[in-house]
Amino acid sequence: MNLTSSGFAAGEAIPSQYTCKGTDISPALAWSGAPANTASFALIMDDPDAPAGTWVHWVIWNIPASAHSLVEGVAKREQLDDGSHQGRNGFGKIGYGGPCPPLGQTHRYFFRLYALDTKLDLAGAQRSALDSAMEGHILAQSEYMGTFHK
Repeated sequence: MNLTSSGFAAGEAIPSQYTCKGTDISPALAWSGAPANTASFALIMDDPDAPAGTWVHWVIWNIPASAHSLVEGVAKREQLDDGSHQGRNGFGKIGYGGPCPPLGQTHRYFFRLYALDTKLDLAGAQRSALDSAMEGHILAQSEYMGTFHK
């Protein structure tokens, strides 16, 4: 699978509107090349450079198999109109929470998309529950990374 963003180039700086210094909205993401038997998608965004260990910025699952993108500024609700579900990020909030490293630091932010062979029976879950639910159901995955300096 191939994951891209129209908001920033892979490996480059994430614009401030997608961070705690801006409007803190999710960037647009698009993908292609999913396996034919994909039943749903899940996406995890995290920061492995956080001082206390990997920090989770976004978990969203049950994205319809027919989807090929997420729009900029996905609503911060547990259930979206298309049936997708979002869980709690490391900030304790539902939905996307943008990059916000300590002052003077540059961190890497990974968006990982998973093609799954099933829909997941989860609600309001955190990353650990999503990871467990996806186990044995991942058909393919792709990642896209950006950086941010505060």
